[in-house]
Amino acid sequence: MKRLLANTPAEPNLDFARLASEARVQTVLAALGRNGIDASVVDTGEEARRLVLDRLPDGAEVFTSTSTTLDTIGLTSVINESPRFQALQPRLLKMDRQTRGGEIRRLRAGPDIIVGSAHAITEDGQLLVASASGSQLGPYAWGAGTVIWVAGTQKLVADLDEGMRRIEEYCYPLEDRRSRKVYGEPSSIRKVLIINREDRPGRMSMILVRQQLGF
Repeated sequence: MKRLLANTPAEPNLDFARLASEARVQTVLAALGRNGIDASVVDTGEEARRLVLDRLPDGAEVFTSTSTTLDTIGLTSVINESPRFQALQPRLLKMDRQTRGGEIRRLRAGPDIIVGSAHAITEDGQLLVASASGSQLGPYAWGAGTVIWVAGTQKLVADLDEGMRRIEEYCYPLEDRRSRKVYGEPSSIRKVLIINREDRPGRMSMILVRQQLGF
């Protein structure tokens, strides 16, 4: 697989913004299933939001990973503001990073449920998630009890090489803009998680949406 390390983002390659064909969607759904990842597809972000909320039991400890997709479909705010759940994100934001940094790290590392998105999903059912900090990668890979992803079908790619190209040529320029606006600093591709398979039945699930959501 080609190793890509971007330092200066160019304009996003809009070829990676196109929704996948139905044939590719069905190919990816089948491949995810073979890889131990429960997979389904819906037509709208609203349907995806309802599906995720239906899967979250009352009183569940839920961490919402930073995700434009979740923000767009209203999941971030619904989960973090709902009395139904023990939402970790609001709790963590109230904790002092200087005096309680270790506790924050441990809480983020092993939530009961983490909800987020991926940057690319291959036709072989592999998931790629890029991050500057890497804080969500450990819970995705092992730490969280349950992982639920939501992703628009524009994120479907042929293989790992194309997935890395998508991250560098499309996701990274857009995330860099977001980071500069929200945090006042540039982003970078520091860590990339590749998930090939999950062996714990029911731990991971992917909800694909036939809409362009996030990047």
